[in-house]
Amino acid sequence: MNLKIATMTIAAALLLGCGSKEQPAAIEETPVVDAGAELHALFDEHFERSLEMNPLRATFIGDNRFNDRLANSFSPEYRAADEAMDREFLERLLGIDRDQLSYQDQLSYDIFRIGREESLEGSRFPGYLQPVNQFYNPMNFFVQLGSGSSAQPFNTVKDYENWLSRADDFVTNVDQMIVNMKEGMQQGIVQPRILMEKVVPQLESQLVEDVTESAFYQPVANMPEDFSDEDRERLTAAYEDKIANTIIPAFARLNNFLGDEYISGARDTVGLYALPNGKEWYEYRVRVLTTTDMTPDEIHQVGLDEVARIHGEMQKVMDEVGFDGDLKEFFEYVNTDPQFFFDEPEQLIQGYRDMADHINELAKNLFEIFPKTDFEVRRVEPFREKSASGGSYMAGTPDGSRPGVFYANAYDLSARPSWAMESLYLHEAIPGHHFQIMIQRENEDLPQFRRFGGFTAFSEGWGLYAESLGKEIGVYTDPYQYFGGLNAELWRSIRLVVDTGIHAKGWSRQQVLDYMYDNSAVAEARAVSEAERFMAIPGQALAYKVGQLKIRAIRDKAEARLGDRFDVKAFHTEVLKDGAMPLSMLEEKIDRWVETQL
Repeated sequence: MNLKIATMTIAAALLLGCGSKEQPAAIEETPVVDAGAELHALFDEHFERSLEMNPLRATFIGDNRFNDRLANSFSPEYRAADEAMDREFLERLLGIDRDQLSYQDQLSYDIFRIGREESLEGSRFPGYLQPVNQFYNPMNFFVQLGSGSSAQPFNTVKDYENWLSRADDFVTNVDQMIVNMKEGMQQGIVQPRILMEKVVPQLESQLVEDVTESAFYQPVANMPEDFSDEDRERLTAAYEDKIANTIIPAFARLNNFLGDEYISGARDTVGLYALPNGKEWYEYRVRVLTTTDMTPDEIHQVGLDEVARIHGEMQKVMDEVGFDGDLKEFFEYVNTDPQFFFDEPEQLIQGYRDMADHINELAKNLFEIFPKTDFEVRRVEPFREKSASGGSYMAGTPDGSRPGVFYANAYDLSARPSWAMESLYLHEAIPGHHFQIMIQRENEDLPQFRRFGGFTAFSEGWGLYAESLGKEIGVYTDPYQYFGGLNAELWRSIRLVVDTGIHAKGWSRQQVLDYMYDNSAVAEARAVSEAERFMAIPGQALAYKVGQLKIRAIRDKAEARLGDRFDVKAFHTEVLKDGAMPLSMLEEKIDRWVETQL
């Protein structure tokens, strides 16, 4: 709706007789349309429609109205509707006078516009033809949901019935994925073979003969005690039937398709450059995921420079601990010496749990705002641990119904050194993603799309920036833990080199692995997992270091400008309180804040 500006109409007075005087006509005013109110009405409408289109998103933010549905987001009908909605709301947004908005509303206006424009631009790239890989596998995601270990609630009879309905929609998604992959094979747009070979064991892990051994049976095994005998018997029978005759056959169909057709037709190359229009596709992803205009070549060089710098810092640690040898020998030492490794997975998980109270207290040194949402540490589930990253975070719900979760991977303890633990905790938990995401989601002054939205460069940049706060916050007192922090930063710098190497420069998988082994303390299992992750999600790995460098540069500029007036707690509040945004917008916002402090 276009902004209507109030106008006045003045009617000429009628002369009714000799000597009569002109009388002013009544002034008729049209109501002034408040630009801010119009903007927020648009945001509310879009958010509601987006939840209806994507019921799974609603589930994850704690809105349970659509828990019985799963959109077929891989279908042409869905893609067309999604694009049409982007066009509609972008047009309506541009009809609102931005100059009439408050500063906060201007931020919201710009973030919403960027989201619609990037989505429309991205629709020309056929990512839907590659719906499955070992890292982003909707099948694994569905197992998490259906097992009760994720956002899908299993507390009431209605919850259990919702899942039975959602499972039917899941099967529709699986069959659509197969259709899309067949089309991709015809167009030469397929996944690397090495990645799809890793998908097969993920699928096969769900092909059980006894349904009680299925991950999808867990809600039955954990059924609330207050359910009636009638409901318990009815739901148990329904779940056994659904698992045996709907869910497992869907997994089998996809698995058979991969084994019989897709893998033999998959490609030997691993970079996006090898696909039709791949160069432009990668450049688009780089721009969106970093929220910068940096080119792949520029990012590649930043990575090389950072690797060299961090190697110099590591040399100082070697001197401190009295290690006699070169850097590569030190890498070998910290990756093999038994003192750095646990004997049992639970020891690793408990180690992270023990950090919680300690680091929570230390965070008060640098922060003045804290999430209200609870937080817990869980082990990565066995069905996905072989290909999962070392750690990840799943946001909780602001209403307190579900805590934030730090998933720690305990697979192959030889790849999980204890010296890496503090930096990973700082990144995923406190003051990293748990702080960044939940402070944003708990801010009810933000429009819904900002509370529950995000930008990868902001969120992952903040995660890596949080790691860099180790010494300031009061950890990294052990030189080996500090080395772990440096190694984590080094790893993100290496990502700049190898991600651009894979997708823009034609590097092979082996070239990537060799560069990792030569420049970092990484065990083979993690190197392989990470290299294949970069192949699966082009550009995502760039966001961490690009974002961290920008946040650090913004802080340095603020400190230089404010001098003794700089308050690190206030700075962190200012960065976090308004949620995720493109890095250029964050810099402008902090510049504005700095001026208010002078």
